[in-house]
Amino acid sequence: MMFGGSPYERLLRPWDAQWYEHIAAHGYGFARHGRLPSLHYRDIAFFPLYPGLVGLLRLILPLSVPVLALLVSWCSALLAAWGIHTVVERLRDHRTATVLVLLWALLPHAAVLSVPYSESLLTACAAWGLWALLDGRWVWAGTCAALAGLARPNGAALAAAVILAGLWLARTTRALPAPRVLAGMALAPLGWFGYVLYVGWERGDVLGGYFAVQRDWGSTFDFGLAMLRYTDHIEIGVNRPERIVAVLLVSGALLLYALLLAERRRPLPGALLVYAGVLLLISVGGSAYLTCKPRFLLPAFPLLVPLADRLVAGLSARPGRALLVLASLAGPALLYGAYLVAAAPTAL
Repeated sequence: MMFGGSPYERLLRPWDAQWYEHIAAHGYGFARHGRLPSLHYRDIAFFPLYPGLVGLLRLILPLSVPVLALLVSWCSALLAAWGIHTVVERLRDHRTATVLVLLWALLPHAAVLSVPYSESLLTACAAWGLWALLDGRWVWAGTCAALAGLARPNGAALAAAVILAGLWLARTTRALPAPRVLAGMALAPLGWFGYVLYVGWERGDVLGGYFAVQRDWGSTFDFGLAMLRYTDHIEIGVNRPERIVAVLLVSGALLLYALLLAERRRPLPGALLVYAGVLLLISVGGSAYLTCKPRFLLPAFPLLVPLADRLVAGLSARPGRALLVLASLAGPALLYGAYLVAAAPTAL
């Protein structure tokens, strides 16, 4: 497996994509040393749903693995956009849902929706899982949460939302949850816990093996201390632009979450607050991969609700100005996304 290469190679096979495609074609078992002696990369750190789908399509369609991986990403992105629209339309209205989907697609790191990465698959699972939860379809919500937990490590955020929603329902009704609620709560963590325990068993340490694999990648959890230290020393002209943008975007996400928590007129359901909050905690609390943190937050679409609300209000009061804001986001987002995929020296 080769890393780096031409701009075309970087477009079709950026860093994570190469690992996913290798797993889809050959299964797990590949490892390589990092640039530092303390780093040892194992493909078992990557969760199995995305490469599994690519491998399944490989048995059906006569296309190359990179093209099949791209197909899975594109279809997942469409399902994700549809799911996001459905959730927000239920909570607000059609116009707000449409604006929020546009904002989500114009995020600086939305470029990963167009390359063979698994964020679009996780977002699709999460959006439809949250819709099922809002609609009272607990078994479907638990199933989507299990799939999200098999898609990415931060897919555990949806399981947390389903379980806490079930516990809150039990508290408010002062009764044992119905069997379908209990079934959804039981299904929700199976994907994440199942794979974490499998990796632990594979590494000879059932409870700690997965976290040891992550440490070998240089990824630990320090509740944001590493990011705080980096932010304290950031300097324009010295630090790389993608690092500065990552700090600004994560800081903006924290601000948006504070706005969600402070909303009293039209508050979001607790399940969406839990889901977005856990995604934020995982992203900010991780000690490594600063430039990747905005990508980890791409599935946290509820954070965009305050922006969508204000833009929709602007469309009613001053439509020209609101449309100008949306249009002005498109160019920089496209250029920055192209830079991240094709030219940035750090991992997307």
